[in-house]
Amino acid sequence: MTTTNTRPAPAAPAVPAAGPPVLDLVIPVHNEGATLDEAVRRTHDHLIRKLPFSARITIADNASTDDTLAVAQRVAAELDGVRVLHLDGKGRGRALREAWGRSDAAVLAYMDVDLSTDLSALLPLVAPLVSGHSEVAVGTRLARGARVVRGPKRELISRAYNLLLHGVLAARFSDAQCGFKAIRADAAAELLPLVADGAWFFDTELLVLAERAGLRIHEVPVDWVDDPDSRVDLVATAVADLRGIVRLGRDLVTGTVPLDRVRAALPAPRLDRNGALPPSTADTPVPLAAQMLRFAVVGAVCTVLYAVLFLAARPSLGAQAANLAALLVTTLVNTALNRRLTFGVRGRSGLARHHGQGLVVFGLCWALTAGALALLDLGGAAVSHTAELAAVTVANLMATALRFVLLRGWVFR
Repeated sequence: MTTTNTRPAPAAPAVPAAGPPVLDLVIPVHNEGATLDEAVRRTHDHLIRKLPFSARITIADNASTDDTLAVAQRVAAELDGVRVLHLDGKGRGRALREAWGRSDAAVLAYMDVDLSTDLSALLPLVAPLVSGHSEVAVGTRLARGARVVRGPKRELISRAYNLLLHGVLAARFSDAQCGFKAIRADAAAELLPLVADGAWFFDTELLVLAERAGLRIHEVPVDWVDDPDSRVDLVATAVADLRGIVRLGRDLVTGTVPLDRVRAALPAPRLDRNGALPPSTADTPVPLAAQMLRFAVVGAVCTVLYAVLFLAARPSLGAQAANLAALLVTTLVNTALNRRLTFGVRGRSGLARHHGQGLVVFGLCWALTAGALALLDLGGAAVSHTAELAAVTVANLMATALRFVLLRGWVFR
């Protein structure tokens, strides 16, 4: 069941309110009764004093079991421009999808209730969206100019996660997890139905899809102080995020996400002075260093996949046949992943040729691994499966450099 309590949005002193608010700022909460009142009042005061356009606060209570809902309703009754949305299910992504989907504002945003991000960054966050310069805006703790206070553990996890996104999903934004984001309502209407996650991976999935659709993402360095009372389960969240990365990567590689529909529905992006698309929408060459990093990540994934397939097929097929089958499957996967992620090739044009050339590369790699097994057989003594696996793994690593050179200089030239 969903209940709402809505009051008219206040306008900044210089701009009278007329119709829906320009900005709808959502604060998703779960069991935050102790801190909610102060956070909403501070935010409300900031909106009135600092924003030159009308704004509203939406408290999205997702399945709280304490007095959060009662506190939210009391604050909404006392302050103009504050409404309450209650959901029976948990999940930040689910709360944002519901709140943004119901909103009539032109710009939709959200922030964490702990106010870890300084409110002074709110106007720089939403201004490019109000002006029409960008479709999405994110606060970043990892870009130059950000001031961050947090422990080394969270810093390491955040940087490792975003590095993984850059390597696996070819993301270009610097910080996926900062709880400080905004999106234009027209872009949200197209993207929200495509976002499958309803929890913490919601942010990442939304940003990746927006970037792949060619939307302009504006980044704002923020002042951010870690909340020592944060109740986020880092292990469970990390596992869920990894699953989300695998799912989203699979969907992007297979082309099951209808991003062309998003591109067609939204206004065409601005061209630069040479008449070219901005970097987020054009198939621009990927720098060599980035190619090598993504190639290494794809190679590591495929090496693990190869080992699993080889060990599974070895008892029934024998070493040589198991090697051939495992290498053939992983080559098809490797070519598809490198085509999209490492070398930035989109669409179906040249797809068959690329896989055909990839099979030629496969032939060379197979010759190396088959040769390694043949050398083991020359010894005459019985060889363990572990030794066979070690030999072909080393041969695969030796073929990695050759594979990269051929893919970069011939297949995806």
